[in-house]
Amino acid sequence: MEYQYPIDYSWTTDEIVEVINFFEAIERAYEKGIERDEVMMIYRRFKEIVPSKAQEKTLCGEFEEISGYSSYRTIKKAKEAPSGERILMR
Repeated sequence: MEYQYPIDYSWTTDEIVEVINFFEAIERAYEKGIERDEVMMIYRRFKEIVPSKAQEKTLCGEFEEISGYSSYRTIKKAKEAPSGERILMR
């Protein structure tokens, strides 16, 4: 994609990589699908870096604004899906 991911420059390089990995997982959910367990594992790591609901909402809102992909809807669908299911957003 031709946009910049929302990041906090106070994060370490490893944390930035993990947050970008989360946003890339959301992209995959929309573009070709992703395993439910994989997206949940990536989301748990994202929540270790971004524990605040307010900051999560801000970052995910910025990402949705620039990409059109909803992190909230993707994670909601993944939480509702059984383990082993493939998540494909439309």
